[in-house]
Amino acid sequence: MSNKIFIKTLGHLSVERDGAEIKLPSSRKTRALLAYLAVTARPHRRERLCELFWNVPDDPRGALRWSLSKLRGVLNSEGTERIIADRERVQIDTSDISVDFVIIRKRLFDDPPFMPPEELRDMAATLGNALLDGLGYGSQDAFASWLVAEREDVNLLKLNVLRRLALHPDISMTEAVSWARRWAEADPFSSESAEVYVSLLRQTGQNAEATQFIHVFTTEMREAGLETSADFETRPVAQPQNEPKAAPKRTLLLNQNIGFCRTGDNVRIAYATVGEGPSIVKAANWLNHLELDWDSPIWGDIFQACADGRTFIRYDERGNGLSDWDVDDISQGAFVSDLETVVDALKLKKFPLLGISQGCAVSIEYAVRHPERVSALILISGYASGWRIGATAEEQERREAVMTLTKHGWGTNNPAYRHIFSQTFMPDAKPEELDWFDEFQRQTTSPENAVRFQQAFADIDVRHLLPQVKVPTIVFHSKDDQRISLAQGREVAAGIPGARFVPLESKNHILLGHEPAWTTCLDETNRFLAEHGI
Repeated sequence: MSNKIFIKTLGHLSVERDGAEIKLPSSRKTRALLAYLAVTARPHRRERLCELFWNVPDDPRGALRWSLSKLRGVLNSEGTERIIADRERVQIDTSDISVDFVIIRKRLFDDPPFMPPEELRDMAATLGNALLDGLGYGSQDAFASWLVAEREDVNLLKLNVLRRLALHPDISMTEAVSWARRWAEADPFSSESAEVYVSLLRQTGQNAEATQFIHVFTTEMREAGLETSADFETRPVAQPQNEPKAAPKRTLLLNQNIGFCRTGDNVRIAYATVGEGPSIVKAANWLNHLELDWDSPIWGDIFQACADGRTFIRYDERGNGLSDWDVDDISQGAFVSDLETVVDALKLKKFPLLGISQGCAVSIEYAVRHPERVSALILISGYASGWRIGATAEEQERREAVMTLTKHGWGTNNPAYRHIFSQTFMPDAKPEELDWFDEFQRQTTSPENAVRFQQAFADIDVRHLLPQVKVPTIVFHSKDDQRISLAQGREVAAGIPGARFVPLESKNHILLGHEPAWTTCLDETNRFLAEHGI
């Protein structure tokens, strides 16, 4: 027997081995865990899985171990271990597992210009079912939020399929009208679906129905306060265009490849690559997570720009994200070692290096150690020395107080402690961006590591290395940065021979993708790289 597994997630969850259905555990949370691991198809930290599925009083670690023991009975078979788990991470080996939603999503994201009608009809029927029907009610907020986002992806895929069917050249006009009607019903404020439906109605002689639909559509658009670009007079029935319907950032998340490598002190570092073209490497900075970053209102737009026309490489530094949290050494030297390990693992020869915040100091030290590998430095919101070096007694006292607050407040349900950081990192952020950043901090590292990171950043000092930088460098800094002063950014630029300094009109330490300062930063970076033929 082939011993292959098929997991059905659209509709009620079911698992088949070689066509025979396998009985699933009765626990809804265990079944939800199975579905989550199968759909995401990547490793997850045990802490994250506990947050997703269990309340703290429920002994989440014990509950996770129990659920995994049940799932091994479902997926594992003689000689085949499909549940891969160690002390820190859990994943499903999907090399011989097929998941219906994943298959459809990949097929449509490849955006083939032509698909047979039979395949599209099957997809439409399958996508008509709710993802993990019955598993969303009464679940933890984090899992429920993930499920809502995934169901929205299912809806986008469904609209993609309905559009292809309505415009397909190899189906009858009568059937096309039916698919166009379903498309318009599923996307009621779409001018394109409305135009296609009206055009097909008229071509099949259903003029009265077309007139009635136009009246209803325009009325609903007006009542919703929306403008329509629909042209009901001249719209031709066009052939399907190459038009991906998924959000670009979501597509990048699905297409990124995550790998792991080990440093000389045996710390496992997670790294990710995405995009095509010449490589660009981002040095890690505090509060990154290879999986969660793409849904971020903060990092998402920035990382999307980095992956435009290039292979974008980044990693989670030790103590953070998907990399090992339980580590002995969190220091500037260890951070540089993490970057060296990732570059060596990927066998990169030469690349521009992007540093943000304390990632700038890491980038500077790496460029001095390995000038033959770095083609250019792009430094944003950086500093050459930490707050224990040269800071006033008052400033040092304030920072020490913040570390005490962090130790006792990080990871609690009250975001007030973490909000101290949010407001200083991004004072001009929107409320929803601050809310997201508050929660993101808790998901990326532990309270103990949050304190250790701040202690490490306080002792950074690469001032003596600045004159040794021999690669083209551009330095950006917000004029009113409330975390790291403009003077500190100017010090970095002044110390590096030939560096270009670009002050930005912003208060934010972390630039936001929607603010003009980020557009300036992106334009100047592209110009800088072009000038140096990179």
